[in-house]
Amino acid sequence: MFDGYLLSVLIWLPIIGGLVVLFAGDKFAPRPLALAVSAITFLISLSLWTGFNSTGYQMQFVELMPWIESFKINYHLAVDGISMPLILLNTFITVLIVLAGWEVIKNKPAQYMAAFLIMEGIINGVFAAQDAILFYVFFEAMLIPMFIVIGIWGGDNRIYATIKFFLYTFFGSVFMLVSLLYMFSQADSFAIADLHDVKLGMTPQILIFLSFLIAFGVKVPMWPVHTWLPDAHVQAPTGGSVILAAVMLKIGGYGFLRFSLPMVPDASSELAWLVIFMSLTAVVYIGFIALVQSDMKKLVAYSSIAHMGFVTLGIFVLFPIVANTGSSEGTLMGLQGGMMQMISHGFISGAMFLCIGVLYDRMHTREITAYGGVSNKMPWFAAFFVLFSMANTGLPGTSGFIGEFMVILVSFKANFWIAFLAATTLIVGAAYTLWLVKRVIFGAVANDNVAALTDINKRETFILGVLAFFVILVGLWPQPLIHVMNDSLVHVIEQATTSKLVGR
Repeated sequence: MFDGYLLSVLIWLPIIGGLVVLFAGDKFAPRPLALAVSAITFLISLSLWTGFNSTGYQMQFVELMPWIESFKINYHLAVDGISMPLILLNTFITVLIVLAGWEVIKNKPAQYMAAFLIMEGIINGVFAAQDAILFYVFFEAMLIPMFIVIGIWGGDNRIYATIKFFLYTFFGSVFMLVSLLYMFSQADSFAIADLHDVKLGMTPQILIFLSFLIAFGVKVPMWPVHTWLPDAHVQAPTGGSVILAAVMLKIGGYGFLRFSLPMVPDASSELAWLVIFMSLTAVVYIGFIALVQSDMKKLVAYSSIAHMGFVTLGIFVLFPIVANTGSSEGTLMGLQGGMMQMISHGFISGAMFLCIGVLYDRMHTREITAYGGVSNKMPWFAAFFVLFSMANTGLPGTSGFIGEFMVILVSFKANFWIAFLAATTLIVGAAYTLWLVKRVIFGAVANDNVAALTDINKRETFILGVLAFFVILVGLWPQPLIHVMNDSLVHVIEQATTSKLVGR
């Protein structure tokens, strides 16, 4: 089915479906229509998994046709073991977002559903694009529906949050565009594969690396360009927080793997210490900031920054290992851990924000002090909340354990203190997460508002149940995911450890 056009279908079906929902308006059942479009897109995306050949790093499901011929820009799509799981994550999460907003969004539901469908297609384009300009177009375009979601359905301070979100992310991507144009001048091609082969001097490599670091570091987001994320999460509606944490942050990690390491490996090696320092700062310092938050959403937002620090640490720790041992042997686990952390964080962070949304829908507050003893009135919800909280701390048997454990383990090969600082998340992360659980879920019923709570309904149970299933499945059986991304990550390591300096 869709032979030769599968990726185009996954990009344009939700975008066109979103436009249909938008123009049909609120009178034409926008919720069932949006659910049908998102569910069909997800089912079609499963063909990527079933038809994917895990042996080899070559791009698959390739689509290539001229777009702007005078500038040698092509409509070029393909996926490998790095991008394919992220597209599946995106299509899966979008279905849950549509379901989560089913009863909650009463103001302009057609526009709300349309924004998320259009965003789904654009994000699929980001992960599938194999032309640098096509990637940049999708990379920038996804800001628009997210800007609208926060700006219309966000909280009281939504205008400030949307402008800050837009300025941070747009500012970073401008540097990336300049670098891509410079590389085009050297390669006479915008094909990402061709840009991987360009040889550059150390100075241009360092400048390009720094531009990519700004562009993708803002997306992750890395310390110190992280401050837009808590504001965006607090002001965004539940669906906005879910797509932001579960999918959009992963574009930063994906960018490092697709652009920084293969295109400027010498600069990546030279400045790996900077990224490792920024990653460890996120893991340790941001974890302590999470510990003192009074708003549940803000706590989980800072937690996301700390957990995404493991992604960038896992990616860049390979360079000190190579410097210490003279070999890239044993570095694969770091990249595998970074990728597993991206997928796992997609499930866990999405689930945490959905749980907070369930409480907010009932009590219209996210202040931790407003709760207490929720388990007495919402036992099923409490069970899910505790499970996801344990996964957030990296409990063995959940998906949260896999990526963090792999990154900490491989960090010992680089430096004991890197591993030691990374491992502090096991203490700090447990501290702020368990402190949250204790104050919100357990104890006596705190007040009359908590006493009036009702447990989750069938729709909410289904959403949280599906996420719980995957959190446990990936935690107990990560091998299928690791296997599918393995050869592509090995190829990234080969590219990252092969000098692209002029004359070599």
